[in-house]
Amino acid sequence: MNPFYELNFTLYDMEHISKYLTPEIKLSCYDDKFFKSEVVFDQHMLIWFISGETKIVQSETTCTFKTGDIFLIPRNKPSTIINYPKDGLPHKTVVMSLTSKILHEFYSKVNINVKAISIPGIRSYSDHPLLRSCLASLIPYFEIEGVFPDHIAMLKITEAISILRTIDPGIDGVLANFEDPHKVELVSFMEKNYMFNMPLEKFGYLTGRSLTSFKRDFKKAFDTTPQKWLTQKRLELAHYELAEKKRKPAEICYEIGFENLSHFSYAFKKHFGYAPTSVM
Repeated sequence: MNPFYELNFTLYDMEHISKYLTPEIKLSCYDDKFFKSEVVFDQHMLIWFISGETKIVQSETTCTFKTGDIFLIPRNKPSTIINYPKDGLPHKTVVMSLTSKILHEFYSKVNINVKAISIPGIRSYSDHPLLRSCLASLIPYFEIEGVFPDHIAMLKITEAISILRTIDPGIDGVLANFEDPHKVELVSFMEKNYMFNMPLEKFGYLTGRSLTSFKRDFKKAFDTTPQKWLTQKRLELAHYELAEKKRKPAEICYEIGFENLSHFSYAFKKHFGYAPTSVM
């Protein structure tokens, strides 16, 4: 099973190669122009950039990462991820999944009392030499044929966790939080996360509701269906980005929940009566 919940993706003329050492450690490479996915990771993902560039859109912020950067994407956090090759090099990363099972085992041996961070954002570590050394040491193993020993994989993952705890005083509040999402105030959550193209079941899960409860509470809160409300909110955001920030349709359509430019243009014209290019 993949260590993340993938909502959907858009792939254009691109060869994607992922080589796994274990289910938790992989080398990922996109060798062309553009790749976009919308994901909610089930596990924390530690990522080291070898080459390329990534834009990650979350409810509170948009981050751009490039060659040498290292960062952690927390679990259960809706994200739109847009990957680009850069400077003639492919988009290439080492990805380490810090699973709940591994973290449970790690923290069972650590005597701590921390306050959990319920909705953490991306944690950036720039090009930290300790993390870089740990993750770079995996590269030779990708070049060797044969089975990667489980005990070495665990040593590497444990090393990475230990380094994170050394350089990031608040990381225990993220990694040691094993709770599922609690029931949250629906209006506030939806206003922050409507731009992510998630199935309604996932919206329900992240708000602490079953699908039936989510639809019922949504109708009560917004007096319309989720899909109608989501489409209208995304189009209103698109109009603002075009009119006020002077951005191009191709720049924004993937960041606000549309699968491709043609779908966005059609929905925009149907809603407003004119094409998005007319706003610029």
